[in-house]
Order: sequence, then C-alpha cells, then structure tokens
Amino acid sequence: MATVTPGKSTGGVGDFIYRMLRSIPTGVLWMLVLIWSIPTLGLAVNSFRSRDNQRARGWWTIFGDDQAPNLDNYEQVLTASSTNSIADSLANSFAIAIPATIIPIAIAAFAAYAFAWIEFPGRKWLFIGIVSLLAVPIQVALVPLLQLWGGGAHSTLPLLDKTVTLFPDFDFAGTSAAVWLTHTGFGLPFAIFLLHNYISSLPKDVFESARIDGADHFATFWRIVLPLSMPVIAAFGIFQFLWTWNDFLVANTMVGANRDALPTTVALANLAGDYGRNEHVLAAGAFVQAFFPLVVFFSLQRYFVRGLLAGSVKG
Repeated sequence: MATVTPGKSTGGVGDFIYRMLRSIPTGVLWMLVLIWSIPTLGLAVNSFRSRDNQRARGWWTIFGDDQAPNLDNYEQVLTASSTNSIADSLANSFAIAIPATIIPIAIAAFAAYAFAWIEFPGRKWLFIGIVSLLAVPIQVALVPLLQLWGGGAHSTLPLLDKTVTLFPDFDFAGTSAAVWLTHTGFGLPFAIFLLHNYISSLPKDVFESARIDGADHFATFWRIVLPLSMPVIAAFGIFQFLWTWNDFLVANTMVGANRDALPTTVALANLAGDYGRNEHVLAAGAFVQAFFPLVVFFSLQRYFVRGLLAGSVKG
C-alpha cells in the first residue's frame, strides 16, 4: 500500500513563509519575543505584589516595594468565597472546553473525509453552505440559542391550527451543556473547512491502493486518513480549546444566572468585587485561569504551524 509523509512541503505558501522566516535574523526574532512578553511579565510580577504596592508604583519597581513578594493574592483567589473564587469554576471550564473540543473534531473529521473523497449529490453546494456559516457572527445567535436551549422551538401551522414542536425543550439553559453545544455549533464550520483542506490534499494513490486492498470508506478513514491528519487535528484542537476556555460572552449569556455553573472567565470578571476593591487579585486570577491553556499549547505546539499550513501545500 502506498504511503505518504504528512506535513512534508514541496512548494507553495508553506515554503514561502518558511523561507521568509529563515531570512529574518535570530536576534530580531528574539527581540520581538521579548517585547511581546513584557505585558505578561508585568502581569506576573504584579500577581505577587500587594494592593498598596500595585497602586503606588509600577511593576518594574518591585525591588523597592515595602512588602516582599508573596503568594497572598493566589491564596485569596483559590480560597475566597464561592461568590468571587475561581477555584470552584475550574471544573465548569473543563466541562465546557473538553466536550466543545472533542465533539467538533469527531464530527468534522468524518464530514471532511466525506466532502473530500466520497461522491454524492450536492456535495459541492453543501460544502459551500457549511463554509459560508463562518461569516455568521456568534453575537446574533446568542439570544435565539438561549431561547432554544431554555424552551425548545415550536411553530404554529395556520391552516391546521396546530402547534408543531421542531426542537424539544431539554432545559439546558443555565447549564454547561448550553455553552459547549453553542461552541460546538460555531466551531464545526471552521473544523470541517480546515480538515477538508488537509484531507483533500492527500495523494489519490493512497486511496486507490486502499480500495484495491479491499478497504471500505470507514477502514480507509480510520487506518489511513486519521493517522495522517493528526497535525491538523491537533492544530484545531488547540484553537478550539483556547477559544472555549477563554470565552466570556457565550458563557455569561448561557449560564450567567446560575452561579454554580460559571466558568473561570466569568468568575475572574467577578473577582474585583463591587467598585473594584479587589482589583489587585486579578493578575493572580489571570495566571490561574491561563495555566491549563498553556499546558495544552506547549504540549501540542509542534503540530501547530504544521497543521495550519497543511491545507496550503502539497503532501
């Protein structure tokens, strides 16, 4: 059976970007990294400073502070009452981010393979319709989706004087399920588009060899396409996890009234308290909230650029 090496570039946009980056001196790149990291460094320093020191002088004067750096801000964040703490909201963030990452990948991988290598009527127009959903702003759908999760969808037939239930009421409003279902719906078009670009670029000889060996579509997808698509799957997984973990608007809209289901982003916004009296703990809360996305990114970073460029080059 024919084999192919994933992510191997032979020309096009990928090689152009690679050559352009190689032409930049390493010192310049490190200087850009340093400049880009200054705000994060300042946030990290302030997370160990007291409120009085943060208000009195800049973070770069930490060595002249009246009080030595300490972990009081982190202790306050992790042990505060349930109204302001983000410790109890970490589980809610996982309950949102994990399903909202895995489900779109599972569905989009099958759909991308079907659009790329299975002939069926209307395939082209259906794919165009799915990709066009990328232009729909998520803000315009939040209120209709909230009504859908909270009361279902019903339509009245005037001629029959009868109400038909289009979508049953699952009573998802105010739960984590409403958030990850919303993220799943809005993440699927981009996932299908990204995976389709990669899967359709795989050599046709691989699929012909699989058919000659007697493999059906499912066997071809599971044993050939899926292993070769891991770079692009990992790239989308990073995007989707970071987006859902760091989301505030969707979570606040869907579960804002249920304090037991708030994710870390909403809990972090509540840390400052009334009139911003506890704004000094926001830096520590931001690093607690950002810890798990950093772990995910650095664990999968070797797939990141290769997966993003996968659909723009020939394999």
